[in-house]
Amino acid sequence: MAAPDGVFAHPQALLETDKVGPGTRVWAFAHVLQGAVIGRDCNICDHVFVENDVVVGDRVTVKCGVQLWDGLRIEDDVFLGPNVTFTNDPFPRSRRHLDRYPETVVKQGASIGANATILPGLVIGPGAMIGAGSVVTRDVPAHAIVVGNPGRITRYSLVSPSLEAARASGQGVADGLSAPLVGGVRLIRTPTVKDLRGNLVARQMGSGLPFRPERCFMVYDVPSKELRGEHAHRACEQLLICVSGSVNVLCDDGEHRQEFTLDSPELGLHIGPMVWGTQYRYARDAVLLVLASLPYDPDDYIRDYETFLAEKRRQSIPG
Repeated sequence: MAAPDGVFAHPQALLETDKVGPGTRVWAFAHVLQGAVIGRDCNICDHVFVENDVVVGDRVTVKCGVQLWDGLRIEDDVFLGPNVTFTNDPFPRSRRHLDRYPETVVKQGASIGANATILPGLVIGPGAMIGAGSVVTRDVPAHAIVVGNPGRITRYSLVSPSLEAARASGQGVADGLSAPLVGGVRLIRTPTVKDLRGNLVARQMGSGLPFRPERCFMVYDVPSKELRGEHAHRACEQLLICVSGSVNVLCDDGEHRQEFTLDSPELGLHIGPMVWGTQYRYARDAVLLVLASLPYDPDDYIRDYETFLAEKRRQSIPG
């Protein structure tokens, strides 16, 4: 069939769908089946195959040798590197077909490197980066960088400079407080009192405790590969203190992300309401003490990142 208006299809491409947005280019030996939906300004490179139950958003790049199988949903501004492999059947058998294939979603702005393999039914979070050759076996959080087989989170991509870069540029302030770039977050340093009997770190209201705690809990014996947190609170404030070992904490206010390393009882990370927090890279001996300003309330938690962003946007609207 002829390409829709505003769409370029190479003479050696087989474009069977008319659901293609203007500005999209489909190159030689690509084959797009009739039911597929492809958005605006996409680049579908040589030897790409797109099955029927596939939806591709706007400004998506699909490099050579990629197959997009039934059940795949690709959001806007995604990059798929050469020979990325998606799967859509957890227990495939020849000539046995599922009535409905698991939905795999690649969220807005994510990138998947060459030769990576994505298992069926997963969600690759917005802005995530999958390293070349990785095998992804579980959902990937927003902005996480995943490498290896099986894929593990090695770090997070940051919109703004790290705390160390901020300190190096002279953005720190006196009195034991740093000036993080994420709104609603501050790092409080309480000096250690040392003598021959041992070391002591003391905090009290107005001097290291930014609120009166209503609850406390400790997190420990966390396998280093696992994540904790991954939520925001609507009203509750928290103070995180790693009393043993070390842990990395990623904070996100919806515009900026910043990572902190808590590796001393002297450091307390104060996280206010409506800040998305994730803890990872737990040392084997890590013990994280968390003080909370409110009693436990499941309705105070926001556990979905996109819901968090939507609520932040609503808060920013005047009136």
